[in-house]
Amino acid sequence: MRRGLIVFGTLVLLWTLIGIVNDQLSGLRVHLFVGGLFVAFAAVALPFRAGFWTVLAGGALCDVGSPLPFGTFALLFAAAQAVLTRMHERLPHGHTIGRVAIALLVNLGLYLVVSFARLRGAPAPGAYWLRALIDLAFSQAAIVLAAPWFFALQERSLAYARP
Repeated sequence: MRRGLIVFGTLVLLWTLIGIVNDQLSGLRVHLFVGGLFVAFAAVALPFRAGFWTVLAGGALCDVGSPLPFGTFALLFAAAQAVLTRMHERLPHGHTIGRVAIALLVNLGLYLVVSFARLRGAPAPGAYWLRALIDLAFSQAAIVLAAPWFFALQERSLAYARP
């Protein structure tokens, strides 16, 4: 449980940093979605129970500022974590490149589900999808750039927590 709390602390930091970056990018009308980073490390590095509660809490944190019903991100993150845990042995999770690939795939899946959920309220679906694809491209690029640093932060945080 202690390891889960430490990883959750890094998720709070990520949530704060992404909020600041999205605020700065709002003038360009770009929104970054990095849900894959909230799930990937906890799913491959923590036991199922600790990882599940960690991503559930991280999803609830993301739900705070979301226009979607509360619990949407918590449910999606927990489902993604459960799927990744079941596929744990088949995933290339031992190296940073593998974890980045996992984060990219999870982010793509989560982004598509969230986009379809938001589509119901869009007045012009065609224009919405163009904007969504641009945001997805920027989000995936942000994950490629930030994931190695973030995974290293999470590993170091866990290393300092060991007695």
